[in-house]
Amino acid sequence: MGVARRVRAGIAGLGLGLALIAPACAAAGEVTVFAAASLSNAMAEIESAFEADTPHGLTVSLAGSSVLARQIQQGAPADVFISANPDWMGALQEDGLIAEHTRTDLLGNRIVLIAHEPQPPVGEIGKGLDLAGLLKGGKLSMALVEAVPAGIYGKAALQALDLWDSVAADVAQADNVRAALALVASGAAPLGIVYATDAAAEDRVTVLGTFPAGSHPPIVYPVAGIEGRMGDAAADFLAFLRGPAARAAFERQGFVVLGE
Repeated sequence: MGVARRVRAGIAGLGLGLALIAPACAAAGEVTVFAAASLSNAMAEIESAFEADTPHGLTVSLAGSSVLARQIQQGAPADVFISANPDWMGALQEDGLIAEHTRTDLLGNRIVLIAHEPQPPVGEIGKGLDLAGLLKGGKLSMALVEAVPAGIYGKAALQALDLWDSVAADVAQADNVRAALALVASGAAPLGIVYATDAAAEDRVTVLGTFPAGSHPPIVYPVAGIEGRMGDAAADFLAFLRGPAARAAFERQGFVVLGE
C-alpha cells in the first residue's frame, strides 16, 4: 500500500472512531440538583450510583427548601429541585419555574423528638407531655419555624398538641434541619425536633417519641425539573429517582417512597 493510500486509510479509520465515540459523548451531560438538607445521606448514595450507572455527572446542592426555592427564583442554575415541603414547590410552580408534567410526590417522612442524653422514651407524643420540664431550662432545637419545612411541621405539631406556648420562648432556631440536629448531637441543646431520617443518621441522639401524623400536615417531598433546563441528563435523573437503586438508598435512610 502506498503512503498516500495508507494516510487515507488512517484518516478514514480515525473518522470512524470519532463517529463511534461522538454519540456517547453527546449523550453525557451534567445535572445540578437542589435538594432539601434532610436528604444529605440518601443523595450521597444516589450521586455515586447515578454517575456509575449513567454517562452523566451529578452535582447536589443541599440546604433548607426555602433557601433553595428562593435561589431558583433568583435564577440559580438548578436542573432539578427536591423539596421537603409541597408549598415551596408550589411557589415555584406559580412563578412558572417548574417544567410541565415533571412534578411528582417522591417521599414521605415523620418528625420526632430527640435528646442528646439517653432518656426513657415517651412513645407517641400527646397533649399531656411535659415538654418544658424535659428541657430542664435548656433549648429546644428546631429548623426555622416559619420557613424551613421541618420547623413548620414541628411548630404545627406542637400547636396541635397544645405544647407550643409552653416552649416557644425556649426554641433555638437553626437554618435547616441538619443544623438543628447538630445542636442536639453536640449537646448545645438537650432536645430537638427533626425528621426521623435525620435522627437515624446520627448516633449521638436518642429518639424520645414520634409526633402523631394527624398533628401536622402530611410530610411529602415533591420533585420536579426546572423550566428551561430539562435536557436529557435531567430527564434521566428524574427517571433514576424512580428506579431500584434510588429506592433502596431512600429506604435505607428511613424514607417512605411514594407512588410506583
